[in-house]
Amino acid sequence: MIPAHDLATIWACILAFSIFTYVVMDGFDLGIGILFPSFAVGDERDQAMNSIAPVWDGNETWLVLGGGGLMAAFPLAYAIILPATYPLVVAMLLGLVFRGVAFEYRWRDPRHRALWDVAFTTGSIVATLAQGMLLGAVLQGIRVDGRAYAGGWLDWLTPFSALTGVSLVIGYALLGACWLIGKTEGAAQAHARRLAFPLGIATFVAMAAVSAATPFLSFDYWHRWFEMPGVLLTAQVPLLVVIAAVAFFWSLGRGKDRMPFVVALCLFALGFVGLGISVFPYVVPRAVTIWQAAAPASSQMFMLVGTAIVMPLILGYTGWAYWVFRGKVGVEGYH
Repeated sequence: MIPAHDLATIWACILAFSIFTYVVMDGFDLGIGILFPSFAVGDERDQAMNSIAPVWDGNETWLVLGGGGLMAAFPLAYAIILPATYPLVVAMLLGLVFRGVAFEYRWRDPRHRALWDVAFTTGSIVATLAQGMLLGAVLQGIRVDGRAYAGGWLDWLTPFSALTGVSLVIGYALLGACWLIGKTEGAAQAHARRLAFPLGIATFVAMAAVSAATPFLSFDYWHRWFEMPGVLLTAQVPLLVVIAAVAFFWSLGRGKDRMPFVVALCLFALGFVGLGISVFPYVVPRAVTIWQAAAPASSQMFMLVGTAIVMPLILGYTGWAYWVFRGKVGVEGYH
């Protein structure tokens, strides 16, 4: 039998993997929605939509796994975080619903395609902004009294959460542009390449702004990032970001198709590593650790068995879908 201490750590890793996978996979979907109004009606928009048509709904599987896993594996954290961020969660879900409906009806109701295009973009922006602000709300701290949320209805609304929300919108837009560079051709690809350069600059500026603001939220964050000897390790994260920035702009300048997207994924991975450095082992920063929030060991073990069966299946069919639709996409579909 796995000790309860280790079970909580395993589940924290599973949830972290699920959330990160959702961010990078649904991120470029949402990014395409954010950028959608900038593409010309007709060929450019159709190529953009066709590039994600086979995979967009499957990408959201990871959001369900992450949210459901948090409720089941760390119920105390779920009971604290959800009341603290209800408006953001509702906005995110409504945005995802509008985006999904607009995606499907755009093809089935061509008479109102302009309306569905607006709904697609609006839903993407709202969902992304809500996700970014939710991250900021959790990172800046949630007031807890005993085992319950003790804050107000709008405690999540701060300059820092607004910064993280806008930053995620910019980051997702960069993912969307880089995805389209690799998946489209002709005018759509050229337009995506033009967008990627300023979005790359904006993303690095946004990452720098969030990174600079985070240590001032709490001395604990400052201690984790800047005190010796830990700084010798944490300093490698911004160094790798600088290297990634050089690689990103070099790949754009050389006209690479796939490399910009790969480097953009690496940027998100580095951001996720930085988030882990700041908060682990807290699931509610500076209030509740993963072990304090964990469900009983028997419950976590029961769920772990099911997850060990289901997660490889999800990875398998997701990988197969991306492999099947790995080519370039035109107006009429993949080739």
